[in-house]
Order: sequence, then C-alpha cells, then structure tokens
Amino acid sequence: MNIGFYPGSFDPFTNGHLHVVKSASKLFDKVIIGIGINYSKARRFPKDIMENAIKNCLTEENLTNVEVISYDNLSIDAAISCNCNYIIRGLRNDMDYHYEENLAQINEELSSLDTIYIRSGKFGFISSTMIMDLINNNRDISNYVPKSIIKTLKLNEN
Repeated sequence: MNIGFYPGSFDPFTNGHLHVVKSASKLFDKVIIGIGINYSKARRFPKDIMENAIKNCLTEENLTNVEVISYDNLSIDAAISCNCNYIIRGLRNDMDYHYEENLAQINEELSSLDTIYIRSGKFGFISSTMIMDLINNNRDISNYVPKSIIKTLKLNEN
C-alpha cells in the first residue's frame, strides 16, 4: 500500500492545499495530512480546531482515502510512525522548489523517504500568510479558502 504524508502547518488550510490533497488522493492508496509545528511562526489557529476544520473539508469533498493527524516531532518521524512511503510537498513557484528540495535531501538522508512534489495549480499564488492579511483586513477570502474551513473557523465571509 502506498501511503503519502502531506506535512504542513496549514494555518489556515487553503484551496492550494486542497488542490494538492485532491491530486495526491488519486496517486496514493492513502494520504495522511500531518499538521505540524513551524517553530519560525506563531500559530494563528489552534491545531485541534484546524484538524477538525480539515476533516470537515475532506468529508465535504468526499476524500475518503485521506485522514488528518497532528504531530509535534519531525515530519519524517511522524511519516514513519504512520507507515508512509512518501512525503508529499506542494509547490507554488520556483522559490518553493528550492526550499523544498533542500528539505527533501535531508529528509531522504535521515529516513530514506522520497519526496513527491505536487503543484498547487491555479492556486499557486495563495499562501496562508496572504490569507491572514486578508482576514486581518476584513477582506473576502472565499475564493482562496474552502467554504467548510471558513465555516468551521467562523472566519469573516464578506
């Protein structure tokens, strides 16, 4: 069974993330979304609330081979503990690629897990930071974040 592990802070989960998950769900028998900690950023939404929001989104999208977990260790350690064969990473642009390639090299050295890159497609310009800027300025985010995420997080939907 091929199991892919898609790690990230998902703070918040965007349509770009959802695009990667939908694509991965077609490539793997099972996909595990891992909500981890990014020590360089403060969390804006508690992990348990985001985990619930993503689960609601997966149900609405009928993505039955995808599950969500939270973890507090290295992504590769979480992936190994879930018996994953691959790490999944979303790419928005060439800057993402260079950053992700460095991570992939160290992850492979430490764990022997290979990394699969999936483009964010037409949502490649979206970042969680941009979404938070829009939220903080009372702007509409409905084109950039799944409606179930907006509803669960009770975000302002102009």
